[in-house]
Amino acid sequence: MDTSPEPVQNATSEARHGIVVLTAQGSLSRIVVNGLTARLGPLTVIAEEPESRSAVIRRRMRLLGPIHAAGQVALGFALRLDPRRRQRLDRVLEEHALDTSPDPLVTVLAVPSVNSDLCRAHLAKLAPAVVAVYGTRLLKRETLAAVAAPFINYHAGITPKYRGQDPAYWALATGDAENAGVTIHLVDEGVDTGAVLYQASVRFAPSDTIATYQYVQAAAALPLFARAIEDALADRLAPRTIDLPSQKWFPPTLWGYLATGLTRGVW
Repeated sequence: MDTSPEPVQNATSEARHGIVVLTAQGSLSRIVVNGLTARLGPLTVIAEEPESRSAVIRRRMRLLGPIHAAGQVALGFALRLDPRRRQRLDRVLEEHALDTSPDPLVTVLAVPSVNSDLCRAHLAKLAPAVVAVYGTRLLKRETLAAVAAPFINYHAGITPKYRGQDPAYWALATGDAENAGVTIHLVDEGVDTGAVLYQASVRFAPSDTIATYQYVQAAAALPLFARAIEDALADRLAPRTIDLPSQKWFPPTLWGYLATGLTRGVW
């Protein structure tokens, strides 16, 4: 299989190849990349193609069963039909100066997956001093070994208590608002199980919902993410273990979401 890197999209000679960002496609990923670029200068981004909806549903059916998976799909459709979501999201973007547009100064390399041979070839060629990770598939051992550099992830939750998906929602839904926040951590082979570098709690407006929590969190996380990357470049990373119970969470079902919203006011 040919694993030679493809031509660069949006290439610029100013990109800092000492920093590579592994991410997926989407508005939140662009916010994170743009926020890091504003703080650290132009970056090289390796962006994976989104996983197909059918593949996601099949995996959730295996893990959680068909009824639970169907409830998660139903919630996704319901949120897209909510007219208030777009209005609140626009306000969040404006309040926190979050930019979702592609930055022409950012070098973007497209790969089918962060665990593909092509991605590993890009990493080996670029030989970055640090790899920043956001919103990708779980990194396999071979990808983590592709380059001798720390992999640093931004997770939109407080680990290890809220690993997995929709962590801020679950913290609020379980009455644990003080642990609704963000974590910057080293990447290992687990799901958000790496040693913590920085954490911060996040407060949300009453109008925020599961559809906007992560945008508010991104604004809080970006300074910490940039700081951790600078720490790695300066060889001053200080990982630590957090004494909290560990649990992996999945998106709520439509009926569970409605029940929590009506009884606890968490949407």
